Amino acid sequence: MLEFQKPVVVISKCIEFAYCRWNGYTISSPIVKLLKSYVDFHPVCAEVEIGLGVPRDPVRLLLKEDNLVMIQPKTGHDCTQEMTDFAEEYLSGLKHVDGFILKSQSPSCGLFQTKYYHSAKKGAPKLDNGPGLFGKAVLNKFPTKAIETDGRLTNFRIREHWLTKLFTLADFNNLKAQNSKNALVKFHTKNKFLFMAYNQAIMRELGRVVANPNKLEFNQLINQYEILLNELLQKPPEYTSHVNTLMHTLGFFKKSLSSEEKAFFLDELEKFRSGWIPLFVIQNLLNSWIVRFNEDYLGTQSYFNPYPEELMNFDLKDTWRGRSYW
Repeated sequence: MLEFQKPVVVISKCIEFAYCRWNGYTISSPIVKLLKSYVDFHPVCAEVEIGLGVPRDPVRLLLKEDNLVMIQPKTGHDCTQEMTDFAEEYLSGLKHVDGFILKSQSPSCGLFQTKYYHSAKKGAPKLDNGPGLFGKAVLNKFPTKAIETDGRLTNFRIREHWLTKLFTLADFNNLKAQNSKNALVKFHTKNKFLFMAYNQAIMRELGRVVANPNKLEFNQLINQYEILLNELLQKPPEYTSHVNTLMHTLGFFKKSLSSEEKAFFLDELEKFRSGWIPLFVIQNLLNSWIVRFNEDYLGTQSYFNPYPEELMNFDLKDTWRGRSYW
C-alpha cells in the first residue's frame, strides 16, 4: 500500500473558504471540497489583502504598451503597484509550496484567460488574454509547481496530471528532507513506470543521476535530480507514452493471463487510445492483476496509484474526453 504525503497548496480564498469575491459571494467547488482531506490548503485573497474590501467595486486589467495596469473603473484607483508588492511579499514569504489552485479569469488570480482591456471605460475593446497580476507572479516565481485554475480542474485529464504532479512533488520534498541516497534510490525505483509514461529519455537520465558514477554528495545529487524531475513533470504524458508503459506492464502477465483476458485488455487499451475511457480504468484493471498474481514489484509502482484513489471520484461531473490538455 502506497503512502501519500500531504501537499501544501495555496488557493484563492473565494473558492470554498470565504465569502470574499467582489460581490460578496463564494465559489463552490466539489473538487476543492474533496481535496480538503488530502491537502494542506493555504487560502489567500489578494484583492482583500491590498485593502479593496468585501463587497467591492470590481477591478479590470488594462494593457498599455505591453504593461498590465490594474484599475478599479468606478473609482479610477490604480491598484497595480499595491498588487505587485503584495504578490512579491506573500510569495517570497512561503516556506514551502507544492501547488496552487487559483480563480480562473480573475484580474488578480487568473492564470490563462483573464481579459486585458484597452481602457477602463464600459464597453472598451478586449485586447488580449493572459494571467492576472497575482497569477502572473505565481507563474514567474514557481514555474515548476503544480499550478491550475478551479475551472480547468473540472477536466479529468487536466486534473489527473495536476494531481499526479502535486503528490509526486510532495513526496519528493519529503525525500529531500531525509538527506539519504538510499531514499533517493527508493523514490526513483517506485516511480520508474510513472516516469516512463511521462518521458522515457528523461527517466533514463534520472536513472544515471541515481547511479551516481561520480560519487557526488547528496546535496549535489538531489539538485541534479530535481532539475530533471521538474522538466519531466512540466507537461502531461502523450497518449503513446501511456500506451507503451501499459503494454510494458502487460508483459509481466503474459504467462499468467488467458488469451481472452489479453484480448480484453487490448480492447480496453484501444478505447483509452481513442479517448473513450480515462487512464485509471486501465490502471485499475492492471491493479487487479497485480493483486491476483502477487506482482510485488508492480505493486510498489506509483504509476498505478499516483494519488489517493478517493480523488478519482466519479461524482464530480467531469469533462474529460478528447486528447488536449491545453
